[in-house]
Amino acid sequence: MNTRKPSRLHYAWVILAVALLVVFAALGLARFAYGLVLPAMQHELGLDNKEAGLLASANFIGYMAMTLVGGIAATHFGPRYVISIGLALAGVSMIMTGLSDEFFFVALWRMLTGMGSGLSNVPVIGLLAAWFGSRRIGTVTGLAVTGPSFALIGLGSLVPWTLEVFGDDGWRGCWYAFGVTALLIGIAGFVLLTQRPEDKGLRPIGENPASKTNPADTKRHRPQWKAIYRSWTVWHLGMVYGGFGFSYMIYLTFFIKKLTAEAHYSDHAAGELFMLVGWCSLLCGVIFGTLSDVIGRNWALMIVYLFHSTAFALFVLWPTDIGFTLSAIIFGLSAWSVPAIMAATCGELLGARLAPTALGFVTLFHSVGQVAGPYVAGAMADATGSFDSSFLLASATALAAAIGAAFLRVKPLSDNDNQLQA
Repeated sequence: MNTRKPSRLHYAWVILAVALLVVFAALGLARFAYGLVLPAMQHELGLDNKEAGLLASANFIGYMAMTLVGGIAATHFGPRYVISIGLALAGVSMIMTGLSDEFFFVALWRMLTGMGSGLSNVPVIGLLAAWFGSRRIGTVTGLAVTGPSFALIGLGSLVPWTLEVFGDDGWRGCWYAFGVTALLIGIAGFVLLTQRPEDKGLRPIGENPASKTNPADTKRHRPQWKAIYRSWTVWHLGMVYGGFGFSYMIYLTFFIKKLTAEAHYSDHAAGELFMLVGWCSLLCGVIFGTLSDVIGRNWALMIVYLFHSTAFALFVLWPTDIGFTLSAIIFGLSAWSVPAIMAATCGELLGARLAPTALGFVTLFHSVGQVAGPYVAGAMADATGSFDSSFLLASATALAAAIGAAFLRVKPLSDNDNQLQA
């Protein structure tokens, strides 16, 4: 194949920059911002904790419905179209969330927001596997998943200010702003994203020069689609990922609510602590993504889950300013590392072509955990009058996931390796 001499700035870095913005919108705005506006929404709409958890679960149901679809659609139609449509859906749905007054319609729009998130987030992370070789993919996906960090940093101060200035309708204005931002990023993705380096006459950054193969070899050794669903390693990976979804969404969904309702923090003080999570998480994906390139995906995952388990437990076992601050720091230092390592693992197992579909498949487990976590935690809080048991459950789940990660074995799949019996 004839390729032109690469320019000084490889286009892969443009892909990475857009990917970071997409994750910022699809997760930072469409999902994690909910925890910041939740107390104001609960107050005006008259929601109890169980209903608040159900709204979060509705968002994750939508996300779960589209994760596998998004990966498959990106493989067939190209990620640029799928990502742009996903962000358009998420943006419009967030605007409609701000316009809604009844629980049913809020839940509906939150679910559609989740669908848009799933259509955009999974394909854009999978796209990175086509632009970066195995020597860089752990670090690069770690950079991409820091998108929510910038959301937490910015929104941690902006949302309390908006609520203070606009009063009872402040939370609605927040959703309008989130939606418009997502729409603008979706337009940028449509203009700038490209599916393959070959389309621009380039090769992936970090590709092993010795790994050049002819098309016939690639076709002969390419894993079949059924390799994804018949591999015990992929199922094991999915179950470990499910523990992340269940545990961390309990923490983020009710982080602000616990501080304001039980620890008597002001909205601004709670927002500042939420912002601390964002600052501490800026390099977490890079640190642990790179670490996974060095020591192995399973050991890096185990370390991350141990960080999470400790952070969730501290929120209950040390309910002071010091304990809450340490919890925020420890979680932040490892916050978005799991998705980064999962994306790198899927690329390592199945290659760039099938990585988006594999990531979509394991994200189904992650999404089930996200659906169940906030609902169970909210119901437990209503039953006990406190979020303590909910945070302890999150800690225990993260610890179980750490044990599961320790037994994970990652190596490229072949027709005769790691297959489940049909």
